[in-house]
Amino acid sequence: MLISLLALLAIALYLAAAGLLARPLLGGGEPLSRSADGAAALAVVTHAAVLFGMHPGALDLHFFAALSLVAGVVAALTLIVNLTRPVAALGVIVFPLAAVLLAIDMFASPRTTPLAMDWQIKLHVTVALLAFGVLSIAAALAILLALQERALRHRQFGAWLRALPPLTLTEALLFRLIGAGFVLLTLTLLSGILFVDDLFGQHLVHKTALSIVAWFVFGALLLGRWRYGWRGRRAVNLTLIGMTILLLAFFGSKFVLEVVLHRTA
Repeated sequence: MLISLLALLAIALYLAAAGLLARPLLGGGEPLSRSADGAAALAVVTHAAVLFGMHPGALDLHFFAALSLVAGVVAALTLIVNLTRPVAALGVIVFPLAAVLLAIDMFASPRTTPLAMDWQIKLHVTVALLAFGVLSIAAALAILLALQERALRHRQFGAWLRALPPLTLTEALLFRLIGAGFVLLTLTLLSGILFVDDLFGQHLVHKTALSIVAWFVFGALLLGRWRYGWRGRRAVNLTLIGMTILLLAFFGSKFVLEVVLHRTA
């Protein structure tokens, strides 16, 4: 009962934070960033308490539980980004999504039991979650960048556009996030080589192969930015391609096995 109440509280706080940040879209004025950050911080802490309360000391990586865990990580990272480089629209996208994924995990998905892991695998998974979280925020920012460029090109100066930072700052933040995510993804692959038995075994080969492909995509984007000054649509497209591949690596087989075939063991 207590866990359910905490989940409802976290969902309400996520939605409240998104609403405060979406103020320019709803009724004009500036986003209430400080209040939104406070609500989002409480939501992230409460979300973490829900996850810990459901599985004390364990990481449940089944499909819906993993989505909820990733959502909490992405929400926390979004909050950190907004504290350093405020981008209100990121929270408008991320916080409602976190609320939805938490609600599905808590109230609509079947109960699952975490698999036992030693500390090396937990470390590998933690780094992988951070990599996925940072690159997820980069993908959301790439979508905002594409919308921003399109609006400027068609001279559509709406309230939502004024809520975004200048285009050059959005693009600079995008590549900082991609750089950080690329480093974390590199550490994920290295820790997998060190700690995961049979990394190219039948049950892991697709995850490993797709993660390596994503690593090459993000690496090529960073190299192209440094060597040739890639930006704009090319940067957006490569970011979204890399993130789609990484999404398939993390959740593709889980979706098929657990949602389509109903195998949760």
